[in-house]
Amino acid sequence: MKTVTAANRIAQAPRTRSAWKRRVVRNRYMYLMILPGLIYFLVFKYLPMWGLIISFQDYVPFQGILHSPWVGFKQFNRLFTDPDFWGIFRNTLSLFLLNIVFYTPVPIVLAIMLNEVAHPFFKRIVQTIVYIPHFLSWVIVVSISFVMLTLDGGIVNEMLRYFGFGEINFLLDSAYSRPLYILQTIWREAGWGTIVYLAAIASIDPGLYEAARMDGAGRFRQIWHITFPAIRSVVIVLLILRIGSVMDHSFEHVFLLINSMNRQVMDIFDTYVFTAGVQQGQYSYTTAVGFFKSFIGLALVMLSNWLARRFGEEGVY
Repeated sequence: MKTVTAANRIAQAPRTRSAWKRRVVRNRYMYLMILPGLIYFLVFKYLPMWGLIISFQDYVPFQGILHSPWVGFKQFNRLFTDPDFWGIFRNTLSLFLLNIVFYTPVPIVLAIMLNEVAHPFFKRIVQTIVYIPHFLSWVIVVSISFVMLTLDGGIVNEMLRYFGFGEINFLLDSAYSRPLYILQTIWREAGWGTIVYLAAIASIDPGLYEAARMDGAGRFRQIWHITFPAIRSVVIVLLILRIGSVMDHSFEHVFLLINSMNRQVMDIFDTYVFTAGVQQGQYSYTTAVGFFKSFIGLALVMLSNWLARRFGEEGVY
């Protein structure tokens, strides 16, 4: 019996390879469309991983990766015993949590509100207005904030003075640095973040809304019982992907906001890597910092995906 089964497997193998070749030939244009994406990820995402090796070396540029001395986990030990480590870790985590709590709901609410706009022309105008800030660089966004908040003629402090309140130094007082960071993020990215949610809402069967209206459901009940459950899986997937970037923030944004007065609350791993790696040339040490960030992000993505599937959601894989 075993001999017959093995013979069948040997006979089926060429047929399987032949069917695979026919499938590739039949879908050759689809595979050609995938090819640029594969090349991009191989060249810019996977090949650079080779550079992680220097986090286990005392890398010397003139000796190269192959001839630099190996030091094991010395760079990681240095990272975890660095007196600045926990402060930077706390700042990075704080900005991430503020993003999750205050930024994440905004695109969802904005997309639902845009979906409720009945007049197509007005809807397109509003969408255009909320999308535009995404195309402004962080330099322009931070500059606009600077002009509005400066003590020297800024409109916000002029209004505070007009109504009898005292001046507030928003740009140098560390208490306002994180709220300012979140507000700038919401203003620039919330409109652009609605695109995925609007696409998910557009895929909802209109018959569900019609049936709900016939049953007497108002707009809020339709949103709560139809719209929100329909986009829940999209919200979960995007949340998991955002959790994966827990240690990553926009370097340019934070770098433009940081100064000597708010460094204790705004210095994050990205700015620390720039200071230690680019300005001081500590390549091995800053690569170890990047390795640590990536490991934490990967672990949190796997954990959050497991939790999502555990509670009946689809997850990202």
